[in-house]
Amino acid sequence: MRVPINQNVFSSLAAWRRRAVSRAVHRGARWVREAAAVTAGRPGPYRFRRIGTGTRLAFPQGTVFGDPWIEIGDHCIIAQDVTLTAGMMPDLDLGPEPILTLGNGVVLGRGSHVIADVRLTIGDDCFFGPGVYVTTTNHSYDDPEVPVGKQWPRSDPVSIGPGSWIGTGAVILPGARLGRNVVVAAGAVVRGEVPDHAVVAGAPAKVVRRWDPAAGWQPPLRTPAPVPIPEGVTPEQLVALGEWAAEEAAEEAAAPAGEA
Repeated sequence: MRVPINQNVFSSLAAWRRRAVSRAVHRGARWVREAAAVTAGRPGPYRFRRIGTGTRLAFPQGTVFGDPWIEIGDHCIIAQDVTLTAGMMPDLDLGPEPILTLGNGVVLGRGSHVIADVRLTIGDDCFFGPGVYVTTTNHSYDDPEVPVGKQWPRSDPVSIGPGSWIGTGAVILPGARLGRNVVVAAGAVVRGEVPDHAVVAGAPAKVVRRWDPAAGWQPPLRTPAPVPIPEGVTPEQLVALGEWAAEEAAEEAAAPAGEA
């Protein structure tokens, strides 16, 4: 007499094993990310000229070289796969002064590239979306007989003023000088000088909005300014407020036309 095999037992056991393996892999990956992150106390293989308190370079790091000529301020967040380079190639002597300087509180989004062959400075509290490309050097194409990639490049210093926001996929070209609290729209290509408190967009980027001390933003903003959360409001109160707002919106949507 054959005893029937309960397939559910084997299915449950296989599912349990998959869940256990998945949890173990995720725990291991989390441990690796934590252990391999670069901080002031754990600089890993790098010899940055300075890396500030509270700063963290997430693992995996992108290409990093010329680190003795790179200064990173306090409380910066450098996301995964961010490239930071000083000089045209590794192992060059770039002199006594820093080449690439990031101020305090700088955030560089995942996959961004900051390429400094000559002086490049990013001011305090600048925020970069993912995939931003900033470079002090561009290929030249003066000689029509020589491949562009083999011609000697042109370099020009770049500076980005404090408090600026650089949108996803933006490109900052050699010689760009961005003022304070500048907004660069996603995908913009910026060169030349951008004044303080300006919004630029397009390729090549142009000023599309500016702050006027007398008239405010010109042209005027199309949406009202966000209202900060009052001090003392708890997370539970915010959740309750969100649920109340959702109920109000549902009642308005359900009400017959003309009753609102």
